[in-house]
Amino acid sequence: MALRTAPPRASRPIWIEKASVGTSITKVVTIAVIVGVMLFPFLYVLSVSLSTQADLAGSSVTLIPKHPTLEAYRQILAGGVVTRALLVSVCVTVVGTVVSMVMTTTLAYGLTRTRQVPGSRLVLLMVLGTLLFSAGIIPNYLLVRYLGMLNSYGALIVPGLISAFNLVVVRQFFMNIPDELTDAARIDGAGPFQVFWHIILPLSKAVLAVVALFYGVALWSDFFNALIYLNDTTKWPIQLVLRLFVLQGQNIAQSQQVGQPAPPAETVQMAVVIIATAPIILVYPFLQKYFTQGVLSGAVKG
Repeated sequence: MALRTAPPRASRPIWIEKASVGTSITKVVTIAVIVGVMLFPFLYVLSVSLSTQADLAGSSVTLIPKHPTLEAYRQILAGGVVTRALLVSVCVTVVGTVVSMVMTTTLAYGLTRTRQVPGSRLVLLMVLGTLLFSAGIIPNYLLVRYLGMLNSYGALIVPGLISAFNLVVVRQFFMNIPDELTDAARIDGAGPFQVFWHIILPLSKAVLAVVALFYGVALWSDFFNALIYLNDTTKWPIQLVLRLFVLQGQNIAQSQQVGQPAPPAETVQMAVVIIATAPIILVYPFLQKYFTQGVLSGAVKG
C-alpha cells in the first residue's frame, strides 16, 4: 500500500520576501530615528549638567562630557531651596492626585447610574460644557481669593480638581463593565459603595492608572497657578524655582555657598531641569503598559 505524501507547500515568491524584509528594515530605521530625535535633547541637557567650565568653553558640547562632575547638583541640593521645592511638588502632586482620583471616580460612577441618580444627565451636560467654555484668569483668581485659598497649597489643587476629559474617559470605562456583575452583587446584598469598591474599581485598574498619571503629570508640571496664587517664595514648587533658574538666570543655590567656586550658570540651569523632570520619567515606564488598554477601553464604547 503506497503512502500518500502531502503536496509540497507553495513557496512564497522571492520578491515578496524581499519586500517584507525591506519593510521591516524601514520600520526599524524610522523608529530608531524618532527615538534618537526624542532622546537627543534630554541627553544634551544631561551632558551639559555634568560638564565643567573647560568643557563648555569648547566649540561644542559632546553627549559624553570629557570631565564629568556633579558639582552643579551638589551646589543646588546644598542650598536647600531646590530640596524644599521638590518636597512641595511631591506633596502637592501626591495629595492632589489622590483627591482628584476620588472625586473623578465617584462622580463618574454616579453619572453612569442615570436611572438611580436623579439629575445625573444635567450634571453630565454641565461637565461636558466645561470642555467648550471655561473661565478666564481673572474670574479664577477672584474665586480663589473669595474662597480664602490665596498663598496656600489648596490653590494649586482645587482649581483643577476634576478634569472633564478624564471624567468622560473614566465614565465610559465604567459603562463598559457588564451590568450582570453589578446586578449579581446587589442580589448578594452588596450596597452601592460595596459594588463600587469591590467590583467597579478592581476591574478598572488600567484606566485608573492612566488617569492618575494624567493628573500627576499636570500637577507636577504646573507652575502658572503657583506664580499667580503663591506670594510666599518658601511655598514655591520645583517648576517655579526652575523658572527662576532657567528664564531669569537666578542662581539661588550659589548665594548660600560663600567661599566656594560656583559652577557655570549653564550647568546649574540644566541640572535643575534634570532634577525637575527625573521623577516623572522614572514613574512613567511603570504605568506605560496600561496606556493602550486604559485609554482605548475608556474611549471606545463596547
